[in-house]
Amino acid sequence: MTKIAASILSADFANLKHDCTRLLEAGVDLMHFDVMDGHFVPNISYGAPVLKCLHAAMPDVYYDVHLMISDPARYAADFARAGASLITFHLEAVPDTAEEVIAAIRAAGCQVGISIRPGTPVEAVFPYLGVVDLILVMSVEPGFGGQKFIPTTPTRIAAICAERTRRGCDTLIEVDGGINTETGPLCIAAGVDWLVAGSSLFHAMDPAAVVNVLHSK
Repeated sequence: MTKIAASILSADFANLKHDCTRLLEAGVDLMHFDVMDGHFVPNISYGAPVLKCLHAAMPDVYYDVHLMISDPARYAADFARAGASLITFHLEAVPDTAEEVIAAIRAAGCQVGISIRPGTPVEAVFPYLGVVDLILVMSVEPGFGGQKFIPTTPTRIAAICAERTRRGCDTLIEVDGGINTETGPLCIAAGVDWLVAGSSLFHAMDPAAVVNVLHSK
């Protein structure tokens, strides 16, 4: 069954623990933690201290940390100490030193993911299948929540899934951006393993109904 990661970028930060608990009780599998530095992407979100507090309040949750930052290796240990379970970085941020970043994240004790923007050819991540734990396909331009899903995304997911099968590896495929009860099933049909959803969960009147749709496909 596809796992659902709730993106806390869409949460009410005055009631963060309550908001996250509400979604976990609705059936969400893990929490997605977007980190933006105002440099790699044109927005600033939050850092390791917020994750540390959330992890202290909810220590048993799996934290899927997505670093949309220019120097992921520098901050990997900080996020690992704060409670990250998996740390994903952008291939575009470190095109010549991806192996060093992977090593730094592994040394910090976390699983590793690589993400690509919508405009980056999917072939760019093929060499990392079987090397990292997860490939994150962005279905919007990274940097802001609430964007519309890019329709070519399922084709991109399917291409990575096909290459994963060809190589016989088990690297997970995740998608993030504009995921809801309409777009999620399209990605599942293409072979995705994890769905990141923000607005469609945190702003839903009945988040359990959204979870049920995404889990049932």
